[in-house]
Amino acid sequence: MTDLHLPLDRGAGRLAAQIAAGFRAAVRAGRLTAGTRLPSSRDLARDLEVSRGVVVAAYEQLTAEGFLIARRGDGTRIAPLARPDDPAPAPPAPAPAHDPAALPSCDIPPDPGVPYDLWPSQPDLSAFPRERWIAATRAALRTLPSDELTYPDPGGVRPLRTELAGYLGRVRAAVADPGRVVIMNGVAHGLSALVRVLLADGHRVLAVEDPTSVRQLPMLESTGMRIVRIPVDGDGVDVAALARTGARAVLVTPAHQYPTGVVLSASRRAQLIAWARDVDGLILEDDYDAEFRYDREPVGCLQGVDPDRVVLLGSVSKSLAPALRLGWAVAPAALATRLREHRGHTDLGAPVIEQYALAEFIRGGGYDRHLRTMRRRYRSRRDALAAALAENLPGATVRGVSAGIHLYVELPPGADEDTVLARAARSGVSAAGARDMWSKERADGAPPALVLGYARIAESHLVKAAQLLGKAVTRGREG
Repeated sequence: MTDLHLPLDRGAGRLAAQIAAGFRAAVRAGRLTAGTRLPSSRDLARDLEVSRGVVVAAYEQLTAEGFLIARRGDGTRIAPLARPDDPAPAPPAPAPAHDPAALPSCDIPPDPGVPYDLWPSQPDLSAFPRERWIAATRAALRTLPSDELTYPDPGGVRPLRTELAGYLGRVRAAVADPGRVVIMNGVAHGLSALVRVLLADGHRVLAVEDPTSVRQLPMLESTGMRIVRIPVDGDGVDVAALARTGARAVLVTPAHQYPTGVVLSASRRAQLIAWARDVDGLILEDDYDAEFRYDREPVGCLQGVDPDRVVLLGSVSKSLAPALRLGWAVAPAALATRLREHRGHTDLGAPVIEQYALAEFIRGGGYDRHLRTMRRRYRSRRDALAAALAENLPGATVRGVSAGIHLYVELPPGADEDTVLARAARSGVSAAGARDMWSKERADGAPPALVLGYARIAESHLVKAAQLLGKAVTRGREG
């Protein structure tokens, strides 16, 4: 409690009164709030270098005055009725990274509490395996050497890199060893770091898919890299169009393209690898939604085909929770070293305890069990939404159903995307429109479409949301 700055003038005497006055001042200033647990009288006496009887007298006086409350088994706390003399002013709201009015509609998340939240890319956060995660954290802490609590290896702790290398080799057919794995704070962080390393190596152009997630474009452009858009069709990214751009680096989502849900075809995979070899280029493979597949066999990652030309990026943001901020890059050895150095120069690495907990979670089989559970749950929700859309939106075309946690729904002819979204919102349905995910050159030719996430709400709510969307389409066409 010495950091409470309790003033003690040992020459003035009446130390118990001085301690009590210090606590009163801390409460009135708002430094100590209701419910705050205080140290035991023995611990505080040791910290302040006074006798325990002095602290006991101060605590008893403050309890009599109503500032403190003491319960057996719960220690001594600031009383619920203790309040600052003047409420501290609320801190100013942090400025948004972008003006929401200037953001495309597909990039503005819905207000909390929307009855039917079909916003894409949102996992079921209520399904986070809290008890298993707690068990994994406890197991990790029981065996964690104290020396490991210092600043970590910027590339990630070795036990996690080892577990991930084995897991990705087994599940994604990746060519991975701990030396190639670099722990990042999610895929976005990995991309940002990679692009900056590529800039330092002389790259000036990065190709990305068209359509693509609008959220990542400002982040990529902020690095100073010039971004070019490459069309995506029913087989995935158009490699011939990519070759015409002169770019030597490309970002792709081959397992389940965002937002269309297209899986990169075998012929395009071969063409893309050949392109990288021809131009001495690099493929940044965002392994988006690879964990969740329903109606097809798993497709191995591109990195496993040519590990010296592909960087595999993944995270637990969709499989567990974005709040963990744990991801990885599996890179060629020299690039992995560069990424590790970049982390060492910028942020000193990821949180250590969380890394050990994830390593234990994977090692003990908890991660596999959780993914199996979520695949069953998400498949059931996908089936419910797809069936309800077929019934309530005749004429709509639903794409991307074989994997992932969202559907790409091309609206029936004559429907207006903005009108449908506005009417749906008034009915309590949040959804993203697809138009802003396309480049300006291709947006006019793309059919109006919605991108609907189905992971967060139960089947009955998904059916109701589809009914409301059907009414929004009907009213929009009639209007």
